[in-house]
Amino acid sequence: MKTKELAHTVKALFAGDKGLLAMDESTHTINKRFEEVGIPTTIEYHRAYRELIVTTPGLGKCLSGAILYDETIYQSTKAGVPFVDVLKQAGIIPGIKVDEGTTDLAGFPGESITLGLDDLRERLDKYYKLGARFAKWRAVININSVLPTRGSIEANMHALARYAAQCQEAGIVPIVEPEVLMDGSHNLKKCFDVSMKVQHVLFDQLFAQNVNLKYLILKPNMILPGLSNPKPATIDQVAEATVNCLLQSVPAAVPGVAFLSGGQSPELATAHLNAMHVKFKGKLPWALTFSFARAIQEPAMEVWKGKDENVAAAQKILYHRASLDNAARRGEYTPEMEKS
Repeated sequence: MKTKELAHTVKALFAGDKGLLAMDESTHTINKRFEEVGIPTTIEYHRAYRELIVTTPGLGKCLSGAILYDETIYQSTKAGVPFVDVLKQAGIIPGIKVDEGTTDLAGFPGESITLGLDDLRERLDKYYKLGARFAKWRAVININSVLPTRGSIEANMHALARYAAQCQEAGIVPIVEPEVLMDGSHNLKKCFDVSMKVQHVLFDQLFAQNVNLKYLILKPNMILPGLSNPKPATIDQVAEATVNCLLQSVPAAVPGVAFLSGGQSPELATAHLNAMHVKFKGKLPWALTFSFARAIQEPAMEVWKGKDENVAAAQKILYHRASLDNAARRGEYTPEMEKS
């Protein structure tokens, strides 16, 4: 294991008040987002959009890392500069999504398993040579009156642990993402109970697979009621439930937690992260930061609309959104900042 390199990467990813940008949407997902705002769904528009992101002025002040998709890690700017090099020049560490999506889990109706372990060692070696120094693997956990099952949780967490072990072997810091989905009518307590169970099984499996927790990042969901639950939770309730779940589940050896936004609005995701820092700053064994996707990108995409003349305005919005998440990581965000 390349322990010195892994330690350096982890330290850099949690530097200051910075966070991570998940710009690793699959082809299917980015095409869906483009269709929603009327952008053509071609590879060139994918490339142009990602160039908009990586060339945003000052983005390295806000971000320590960016998670790329397989298509993106090979792409370059119009001037021919590889995106990986653009990120490095901005002080942003390139990362890579290495899971290959989900499929139905045999024997478990309504549940899924993540694909991509079969050739992972070879792909990690290739991505390392391209400059990636951290990776991401997402497991998906559904909630309803009977789900998730123990079998589904164990299968997904076992896959996450095997992925993490191979990453560390390759000198790549693994982000483990056990996402409990917001879909459904479940309440806050149900999300708390399921998330805690999932995280307990995850760390059992990581231990069993000899994964070194010092060189790993957890990317969990925040604790939220389901999207169709009629009773919303307050910002403080979400912050307290999320941190208390982590305190009961996550070993102190883990260096940091980088939350996914999971379908929250940009404003809510930022407010929830801010409330955690206001309430718990200096009292936690691990760093808390963000690894948002749509909660950073969506406002910029809506302004860009695939038009060159909108690039500068979209980049300003992208930078502003990321800087608000920096403020939240310091516990200094206020809703008034949204207007500036």
